Amino acid sequence: MSDAPQPIRVLVCDDQALVRTGYVTIFSAQPDIEVVGEAENGHAAVEAARRLRPDVVVMDIRMPLLDGIQATRQLAGPDAGAPPKVLVVTTFNVDAYVYDALRAGASGFLLKDAPPAELVNGIRTVARGEALLAPAVTRHLIGHFAEHLRPADTSRPAAREELVRALAPRELDVLRRIAEGLSNKEIAAALFITPETVKTYVSRILAKLGLRDRVQAVVLAYRVGLIPAAD
Repeated sequence: MSDAPQPIRVLVCDDQALVRTGYVTIFSAQPDIEVVGEAENGHAAVEAARRLRPDVVVMDIRMPLLDGIQATRQLAGPDAGAPPKVLVVTTFNVDAYVYDALRAGASGFLLKDAPPAELVNGIRTVARGEALLAPAVTRHLIGHFAEHLRPADTSRPAAREELVRALAPRELDVLRRIAEGLSNKEIAAALFITPETVKTYVSRILAKLGLRDRVQAVVLAYRVGLIPAAD
C-alpha cells in the first residue's frame, strides 16, 4: 500500500476558456495537483464543487449567471457544512469586489498576472489551511477601500476591548502585522522571532478568536479598528 500523499484536487472556475486552459495546463503539470473539473459560470462552479468535492476551488469573480462572490458564499460561507478552500484569482480592476469575496469565505486572493509558480504555491498554501492574502493585495485593499474596513458599528466599542482581552500582547503585535499585509517571514524579522514562532502565534490567534483563517483575521482587525485604516 502506497504512503504517497493524495494530490490536491482542484476545480478551475473562469468564464474565459483560454484562462481555464492555461490554469489546467499549469496545475496539471504539478505532481501533487489534480484538476478534477472546470466551470465557466458561478452556477456551474457551485454544482461542480458539490458534486466533485475538490480540495481547492480556483474562482474568478466576474462570471455570468452567478458571480464568483455569490458562488464563494454558497460554497464556503457561514452556512456551508464542509466547505472547500476557495482561492480567488482576479484583476485589480475589480478591486471593489475583493473585500466582499473575502468576507464571503474565500481562503485566499491572488492576481491573475501572478507568475505560474505563485499560482501553484497559492493552491498548496490554501490546501494546507494556511490561507493566502498576498501582502501587496492587503496593502492595496486597505489603501483603496479603507472606508469598508472601518468598524461597521461604532456604537459597540466593546468589540475591540474583547479582542484585546482575548489576546496576549505579543499576539496582538502579530495580528497588527498580519493586518498590515506582512508575511510570516516579514513579521518574524520585525519582531525578532523565527517564522516557526510566528506560525504558532497565528494558530493561537485564530483559535482564540474563533476564526477560520488568516484572511478572516485581517478583516476582523480592521472592522474592530485595531489599527487605523488610514495607515
